[in-house]
Amino acid sequence: MTTLSMTEMQAIADRHPGVFSGSWRKSLIGWAVGAGIVAYLVFAWWFFAVGAVLAGGNWGIAGTYLADWVSYEVRPQVTFRPDRLDVSYPRFSSYRADRHPDWLDITQPASATVTGNKAPADRVVAHIGSGTAIDIAPERIVVSHGGETLDVAVVPLQSITVTGTLPSWAVQKTPGAKIVADFGFTGSVQIDADDVKIRHRFLGWENFFFDANSPFWGKSTGEVWSLVMSNDRIDPKMSNAALAWDNIVNNSEWQHGDVWLKLAQTIVMAFVGTLFASLLAFPLAFMAARNITRNSLVNQVTKRFFDFLRSVDMLIWALFFTRAFGPGPIAGISAIFVTDTGTFGKLYSEALENIDDKQREGMRSVGASPASVQRYGVVPQVLPVLVSQSLYFWESNTRSATIIGAVGAGGIGLKLWEAMRTNSDWENVAYMVLLILVVVFIFDNISTALRQRLIGTKASH
Repeated sequence: MTTLSMTEMQAIADRHPGVFSGSWRKSLIGWAVGAGIVAYLVFAWWFFAVGAVLAGGNWGIAGTYLADWVSYEVRPQVTFRPDRLDVSYPRFSSYRADRHPDWLDITQPASATVTGNKAPADRVVAHIGSGTAIDIAPERIVVSHGGETLDVAVVPLQSITVTGTLPSWAVQKTPGAKIVADFGFTGSVQIDADDVKIRHRFLGWENFFFDANSPFWGKSTGEVWSLVMSNDRIDPKMSNAALAWDNIVNNSEWQHGDVWLKLAQTIVMAFVGTLFASLLAFPLAFMAARNITRNSLVNQVTKRFFDFLRSVDMLIWALFFTRAFGPGPIAGISAIFVTDTGTFGKLYSEALENIDDKQREGMRSVGASPASVQRYGVVPQVLPVLVSQSLYFWESNTRSATIIGAVGAGGIGLKLWEAMRTNSDWENVAYMVLLILVVVFIFDNISTALRQRLIGTKASH
């Protein structure tokens, strides 16, 4: 193997300048493109202030939101009164004045009377996980966590004062201000001169099958099954099995029946909108294809019509039709139909323009009518491709129907937006997202199988 010296390499370059100059030119272009990409990324980082956004992001809130997807909180509130404590719960809580969680110990006065949804008490002790306790008395609160103690003196409705040193897991911005103690995933407590708000978090989804008003609430799986199989009816009007199913479907917290109905609406919206768009775009595509319709004016008008329909986003069409027809599935179907008509028209016409003309010529040579030429010379070539594209968009529109539903076009999207807007029902959001994922997964597999079958059938011919 001979190694060329620099002099010999230069001599070769001098004899063939075109070859080497082209090589250097390509190398410089490559370096220029790379430098341009790097410069663009640096500019985008600066223009959108990515560093500042990342540094200023509230990652703690993001973690709380993520935890809310897979857990639930029980939120008792202890309010200070001049002569007692009042224990209450949020409006839709499973607990009330006569029903308390087992981790909350309440010492009630001898002559306690329940007023509304508030339970009077002399003392309340909350056990948050293992090793954490919140002992609440009318004038003193003691919080024990991780071997440390937070001692707070309370003048009801006036002031709170920390006795001793504030532990690392508790925060008080200014003396006399509220105190927030964070115990990690298990929960937290907020102490103020007016009340004490306790949050205890648990993994899972509370009351997923039966809400707190159901006779099956709080019972184990074995107990529920035993009641379902029993002949002794809880409700004389129906069997226990029918009652259990009715309680699940009409669960006031999870609203399974309504969620399933809205999911079915989303599926129907996607299917009907895609089907109608395919049926309308198919004949119009023949008018837009230059090799089928030789009139340039008709070609251009049809193609510009397709451009107009698909240039406006589906979400904008959904807003327009929501104003026209009111909230509901009709607006969603119309938005999908209009948008996909433009998209299908473009895809179908391009497929028609790329067909093999030999089959059409063969049909003409035997004296077939123009309609027969298109039916037997064109359609068999493009039909598998067109159906495959329609199936793909049907699958895609199932996801899109969820988004347009959020602006009032009906379906599960509207239900999802309502749950997100409350900022407290993230487990319901997770449930609906999971249902959407399952439906999209099923439709994706069905669509893929049908497309492969169609393409395979075409290839076999």
